[in-house]
Amino acid sequence: MENFYLLIVVVLFALAISDLIVGVSNDAVNFLNSAFGSKAAPRWVIMTIASLGILIGATFSSGMMEVARKGIFHPDQFYFAEIMIIFIAVMLTDIILLDFYNTVGLPTSTTVSIVFELLGAAVAVAVVKIMNSADQSLLDLGSYINSAKALAIITGILLSVVIAFLSGSLVQWVTRLVFTYKYEKTFKYFGAIFGGIAITAITYFILIKGAKGSSFITKDTLAWIKSNTLTILAVSFVGWTILLQALVLFVRLNILKVIVLVGTFALAMAFAGNDLVNFIGVPLAGFKSFQAFAANPGTDPYGMTMGILSQKVQTETYLLVIAGIVMTLTLWLSKKARTVTETEIGLSSQNEGDEKFGSSFFARLLVRRSLSANSNIKRMMPAGIQQGIASRFAKPEEVAIPGIDPKDKPAFDMIRASVNLTVASILISIGTSLKLPLSTTYVTFMVAMGTSLSDRAWGRDSAVYRITGVLTVIGGWFFTAFSAFTAAFIFANLINWLGGFAILGLLTLAVVFVVRSHMFHKKKSQAKEQQITEDDDTIIIKGGIFEQLTFAVSGITVKIPNLYGKIINGLAFEERSKLKECNKKAGKLDKEAKQMKDQVPIMMKKLSEDSIATGPFYVQLIDYLREIAHSMSFIAGPAFDYVDNNHKTLIKEQVNELNIIQTNLDDFFRTINRLLKDSNYETAEIERALEKQKDLLKSLRKFRKEQIKRIKAEKVGTRNSVLYLGILNETKNLTLHAGNLLKASRDFSGFNGEEVDSMIEEESMDD
Repeated sequence: MENFYLLIVVVLFALAISDLIVGVSNDAVNFLNSAFGSKAAPRWVIMTIASLGILIGATFSSGMMEVARKGIFHPDQFYFAEIMIIFIAVMLTDIILLDFYNTVGLPTSTTVSIVFELLGAAVAVAVVKIMNSADQSLLDLGSYINSAKALAIITGILLSVVIAFLSGSLVQWVTRLVFTYKYEKTFKYFGAIFGGIAITAITYFILIKGAKGSSFITKDTLAWIKSNTLTILAVSFVGWTILLQALVLFVRLNILKVIVLVGTFALAMAFAGNDLVNFIGVPLAGFKSFQAFAANPGTDPYGMTMGILSQKVQTETYLLVIAGIVMTLTLWLSKKARTVTETEIGLSSQNEGDEKFGSSFFARLLVRRSLSANSNIKRMMPAGIQQGIASRFAKPEEVAIPGIDPKDKPAFDMIRASVNLTVASILISIGTSLKLPLSTTYVTFMVAMGTSLSDRAWGRDSAVYRITGVLTVIGGWFFTAFSAFTAAFIFANLINWLGGFAILGLLTLAVVFVVRSHMFHKKKSQAKEQQITEDDDTIIIKGGIFEQLTFAVSGITVKIPNLYGKIINGLAFEERSKLKECNKKAGKLDKEAKQMKDQVPIMMKKLSEDSIATGPFYVQLIDYLREIAHSMSFIAGPAFDYVDNNHKTLIKEQVNELNIIQTNLDDFFRTINRLLKDSNYETAEIERALEKQKDLLKSLRKFRKEQIKRIKAEKVGTRNSVLYLGILNETKNLTLHAGNLLKASRDFSGFNGEEVDSMIEEESMDD
């Protein structure tokens, strides 16, 4: 029996390593997003500093391990075998849940997950004990669950959302009011004081408060720190201020970079000190339980209570260091960590661009109410104060740098990054000092959102999308709590009933889930990075503006007729699966064409001055691409719906007519593609292509008349007519836009600078 529980301990530690990997992949966003978003330093520098913070912070987390042992339930009410069931259920649930969030790229709270997993598993085991007891009822559940502590933890986590958001908003507003966006000159004189305050705050809350949880700092040292707190703060502030000011004067040090990098180090320390319990607290508690059981040979696993876990136990430093090393390696090697980081940076970015999230009713309502409240405040506030505040928040005009990809620009400046890191470090360290497993994800995310709001990063063009994104992430946190409790409750019951078979089965399930999600994430990442080939169902590639446009135009002229032919064939033979695939491809083309059109303003900014004349033609070509893709989606969608709803098949005459149209359309697009490929825009060739366009349009008019005759003769039904006439109409639009695409490509290719100058002069004269 002892060997069985030893095996469980081994499994717990194996799961701990896996949990460290998936946990760090999720939580790396907490301390990396500010440094990455502001481009404070090269990636390797930021990663190195964060790694040092993790390694040192891991040794400060010993005191937090008590949460896993006695923070959620009363261990003296459970037997050794029951405690091990709780712990193995928690670890299995945690790995599956966190890996799911990492795969979809959403940051979630590892603290919330571990708390509700412990709660769910403990409740499951307690309910079984109560059901098997003749003297107890469900009203006695409170004797097993540490409800007061659990409620305090949950309340603290929820309050941290509000406190973090308000703190980030207030501090950022005051900071921006003082320094503005043009902070370079002001920082020469007051930057050292700002840096001294920021780094002193970090020093106090990380090194002084965090020292209470250290595994190697003695009681005498802690007593000395406590009695000399004010002295340490004063020396720290004066020392940092003088040092920073001297470095500014003599080596022109960028103080904000120092604050961001020190803040990254500090937040990484706070993360490791506060969140390490989420990953290894349960396995360590299981190990301590096994040591107590093994020290009493022959003891019945269901006869030995685990009151020992209620005692204060110091975690060995070497275990914490090993955990820190695993976390550091994961930080460098995990690609999923980058996916999660991109989500938060995108929501707090100062730049407009392609938003990851859509719009929601609540977000739109909130923006409307905020605009209304803002208008009321402005009416009450004196105009002079309004102008003064507006001038402090005025953003400098951006100077376009040719050849610089917008993705390489900082998402926000280092003023905001320093506030993010300082405020988040302080709040997390307070939680750590109070032995509360404060959610670092909640705190850092909401601080970042608060500073974004105060910094006016959520403009009217992006607010609804950013708010929807925030609500999506917060909603995911509530889903985490519910799913963590439910899954741990179910897993604990399965293990309690089936024993080792359930453990083996659930362990296999966890491995399969993690491997499959890893393969999915890898495949998804490779699909983004790889060069698009001719066979791919896409019209967007990486590269410059002209490479993208050339590929998109040629891609449309090749893929559209092939897709059109598959739709007609699938409709004629009622091949539902083929039409479903075609509908999916058409939707993808339409979505990408819309994406290209939405990106037109950004692409125009990338044009250098000597090529800006081609801008109007670029816009025109994108419009035609969008309309062509749009028409295809209006052909594929109704065709699939028609067959999917099992309506009557097309009659023979209609199939023949559509085959004729498809053949002519294919010939027309082949001609266009050949001219585009050879850059042959001779007048005779263009006219020959347009003649084929006229013949195709003539056929469409003829077949429309034939359909009207069939309607009058009642040979076809209403749904048949709606579908058929719709296909003819969208094919007409498709044909017209394809001809315009050819002519626009000709103009785009043949335009020159002199013609541009003359056009500009003519337009100015007209004005």
